[in-house]
Amino acid sequence: MEKIKKSYLLLLAVTALSLTPFEMWADDVPTISPTIVFTNTDSKNEGTDTTASAPLVASFHANVNNLGSYTPYYEWRFYVPGSAKNPYLVRYTENTDYTFTTSGSTYIVLYATFVQGNDTVAYTSDYWNENKPMSITISQSKMEVPNAFSPNGDGINDIFKVKDGYQSLTEFHAYIFNRWGQKLYEWSDPAEGWDGTFNGHDVKQGVYFVLIKAKGADGIQYNIKRDVNLLRGYTEGSSSSTNSSSK
Repeated sequence: MEKIKKSYLLLLAVTALSLTPFEMWADDVPTISPTIVFTNTDSKNEGTDTTASAPLVASFHANVNNLGSYTPYYEWRFYVPGSAKNPYLVRYTENTDYTFTTSGSTYIVLYATFVQGNDTVAYTSDYWNENKPMSITISQSKMEVPNAFSPNGDGINDIFKVKDGYQSLTEFHAYIFNRWGQKLYEWSDPAEGWDGTFNGHDVKQGVYFVLIKAKGADGIQYNIKRDVNLLRGYTEGSSSSTNSSSK
């Protein structure tokens, strides 16, 4: 921490008492406690690091205490591991949001400086040399597509959709066609799918065709073209499915 002479004398006194600077100054000078609120399609939580699927919306909070009459200056730095001196993104507000759509790890630190007259309290490089940076890791993409479903109302495998466990899909669009090439349904959310109807009516049991175009946070392009077996007579989930991703 960078401090003026007055703060330095306080530090000496604190050391003599076997206390940390933060314990001594907690009631007198500003402190920070940066955290992140993570939000994706599955959940929302708070912390200082996470591994998640893209797209991930992250809200960064400085959580300043004891600001008093100090004037604050903020600098959020986003960088890949090993490139702390060359952040790829810098934000200058107390709180900021960012949506992560690319796979890999990012470290985040907050440089915060507080000024009051001749007194300066700074949480910059020295502070982060002693504290672990916040981190976000975006998983590589994954998508599996079943080859059959049974929309018979038993609550098992009633919807044709990509299998649970898909991750880091930043683009997605799917279409269902019949054997004559007529489009029966389309959707753009991988959590959704086709219920085996067209214009509100059940289609016949048989073979249909699915086309899925998607893109992963890691740059993988998915271009799925395959048959789909609609089996209304089944009373249990279809047992066969394959991984149909293509790079």
